[in-house]
Amino acid sequence: MIVVAGEALIDLVPQGTGALAGLKPALGGGPYNTAVALGRLGSPTAFCSRTSYDAFGEALLDGLRAAGVDVSAVQRGPEPTTLAVATIDGNGSAAYSFYVEGTADRLFTAPAELPPATRAVSFGTCSLVLEPGASAYEELMRGAAGRGIFTALDPNIRPGLIADADAYRARFVSWLPSVSLLKLSEEDAGWLGGTPREWLAAGPSAVVITRGGAGLTAHVRDGAEYAEYAVPGEAVDVVDTIGAGDTVNAALLHGLAAQDALSPKALVGLGAEGWTRLLRFAARAAALTCSRAGAEPPYASELGDW
Repeated sequence: MIVVAGEALIDLVPQGTGALAGLKPALGGGPYNTAVALGRLGSPTAFCSRTSYDAFGEALLDGLRAAGVDVSAVQRGPEPTTLAVATIDGNGSAAYSFYVEGTADRLFTAPAELPPATRAVSFGTCSLVLEPGASAYEELMRGAAGRGIFTALDPNIRPGLIADADAYRARFVSWLPSVSLLKLSEEDAGWLGGTPREWLAAGPSAVVITRGGAGLTAHVRDGAEYAEYAVPGEAVDVVDTIGAGDTVNAALLHGLAAQDALSPKALVGLGAEGWTRLLRFAARAAALTCSRAGAEPPYASELGDW
């Protein structure tokens, strides 16, 4: 079982040009998209979050169930669902403004235990920024790592939500000893200001950096030795990039689980052949997501064997 912990929200996605451009609600949130993508790929997956009792919250849970994701660990509340308004540029890249005050997912509390047979827990995005929920997710991350459970982190930086950039960067560094696999976009890496070697030295066994259409690179630590593996992106007509990074998260975790490689030692042991195969699978999955509007990750049947 792979557990994905973090927010579920509604993306309001423009359907054309202009200030409002026929905004259409879509199920979203980085962790939510990752959970749905994992479910569609066929990985046993559970979602750990807090959602509203409102119509949006019900739709979010229905989307998880449709993907085969276990929602028994989802907390509920009467507060409204978080909204994210997307703006799409000429290259299909999305930027967001958020409506987060008093929303349900911010009131998440750390559960006493994870679902049975949990092999990995994935964290990221708004849920690690907005208090008081951020501290609860941080507690869950540290607790899982302390019990030897594989942890994955995609900070998926949203600068507009971060009131104190320096404080957030310091907090990010404090998470790294509890992280097995760190995934960052090239933009996130630039905003954080560190380097793969610095992050690896702080805790993770591998750092994967996505470079949009240019592909993905994995930086892997084996004691004092470092290795780097890269693959190009898959050519595709981009509709938008919503959910592409979340699909990469899911593809990496799915591929690692398929190889029984959800451990720091196994990450190192993949070697050039294993990492290249894994990164190509992730690039292929992300390309399919980019080829359609909104966060619509692929099903296993669309990708074939990983």
